[in-house]
Amino acid sequence: MTAAEAPAVRSGADRAVGPAVVVGGGISGLLAAWELARAGHRTTLVEATDSLGGCVAPRHLGLPAGESIRLDAGAESFAVRIPAVRELIDELGLGPAVVEPNPAGSWLYLPPAESGSPHRAVPSPRLGLVGIPGDLEAPEVAEALGPAALARARQDLDPARSVERWQRILHGAGPVTVGELVRDRMGDGVLERLVAPVVAGVHSADPDTVDLRTVAPGLLEALVEHGSLSRAVAARRGVAPPGAAVASLHGGMNTLTAALAEELGRLGVRTLTNTRAVSLERGVPGRGAATRGWTVTLAGSAAQTVTAERVVVATDGPRAWDLLAPVSRDALAATDRPPEGAGVALVTLVAEAPGLDGNPRGTGLLVSPSVPGEVVGAKALTHISAKWDWVPRALGAGSGGSRHALRLSYGRVSDAPDSTAPGFRTPDADLLRMAVEDAAALTGVDRSELADGLLDASVVRWRSALPAATPAHRARVGAARAWLEDEPGLDAVGAWVSGTGLAAIVADVRRRIGGTPDAQEG
Repeated sequence: MTAAEAPAVRSGADRAVGPAVVVGGGISGLLAAWELARAGHRTTLVEATDSLGGCVAPRHLGLPAGESIRLDAGAESFAVRIPAVRELIDELGLGPAVVEPNPAGSWLYLPPAESGSPHRAVPSPRLGLVGIPGDLEAPEVAEALGPAALARARQDLDPARSVERWQRILHGAGPVTVGELVRDRMGDGVLERLVAPVVAGVHSADPDTVDLRTVAPGLLEALVEHGSLSRAVAARRGVAPPGAAVASLHGGMNTLTAALAEELGRLGVRTLTNTRAVSLERGVPGRGAATRGWTVTLAGSAAQTVTAERVVVATDGPRAWDLLAPVSRDALAATDRPPEGAGVALVTLVAEAPGLDGNPRGTGLLVSPSVPGEVVGAKALTHISAKWDWVPRALGAGSGGSRHALRLSYGRVSDAPDSTAPGFRTPDADLLRMAVEDAAALTGVDRSELADGLLDASVVRWRSALPAATPAHRARVGAARAWLEDEPGLDAVGAWVSGTGLAAIVADVRRRIGGTPDAQEG
């Protein structure tokens, strides 16, 4: 069933409901507006920029003969272990467009294994979770760790090693970081060589600051059950749906937000771009703050005041806090406002590069934070044309077979807002030059081949793109959600409250706004 064929109202078919306002036009805002409109709300969507989609938007890059290719400017895939995104895709009639990635897998770029040896690229472990290996006998684990670190990691399998400490933490519900757990069970080698590159590349953070329950829910329980971290990882991965851990759409994930935007038009949602929500107040003007409902003041191209029965704040964390804290009656302290972060930058390169034809590094690489910035400044590289089979055809690879698309990521949440590390603030020209050099170092292709074969490039910057998955942030989100539970008609959605990744975001929005049951993890 397509979205157009689905019932326009999810419950109470002819029930009259009041107006609704959604602040933010990224994936969470688009989905919230769709759910509200289908429930019968007269919905207004407010977006501060001139386009919809947020981090799930398209970017066009030029090709010879005046042609172009549309690639994702942000998120390029979704996790399949939670069914929420696939269910949404099917409802929108996009099911036939679902594609799986090249099973070749990704690689890691690591510091020297011993003094005097070069930095090196090695295949990522095939069975893992947040970089934690689930099979300590796998040859790629041995290659990445080396003999001493592997011997330490295998202590995790010793039946004499107690898990009592983690059982106490589990039952006490105390905070625990990824780094704390991995260091205790498997040692610093696994943490630095396998886990840190994944946490840095995916979550832009340090494993010693990342909350375990946020990025790997259920892993601590599995550790206590199986008595081993590696066995716990294998068990968690073993109950996941068969096939790839991620999937995407032909044409990119941006086709999902485009379909949602089209649906909003069909349902009569009023969309205001270049418009910011600058304040939120209780009640309706002239009726007093005790009146049921909310008043939102807008500025920009559609400056006005709107009232609504329901308001959903679907912005990033700092912007959401700015709107919610003033009406929270001190439940949300100004000092707890989520930090801005330094922002991230994504550089996409399209080039004629025969050296990349054999996909020398699989579908891409995650870079260890221990690799100095002067060696490689990027935190990750995705070989887009190796990962998704529709991309070479869109690039016109039939004309010679050597056109490739690469994407490099710069900047981490841990960077200070005024950081000089490569990232959000680096000028475009410097970032593009650096991207070519980093791509050559990571893939092993000659720099001049990439530079001379470059057809087009783009830089996309995201401020506060990733919330910090720390215990402090988890507590902050808990406080916000607890307060919102007692505020009729008011809610907040988005990555800062749900966690990163489309699967987490979509599941959270549909549960809170659409009223669907809690998503069950694989």
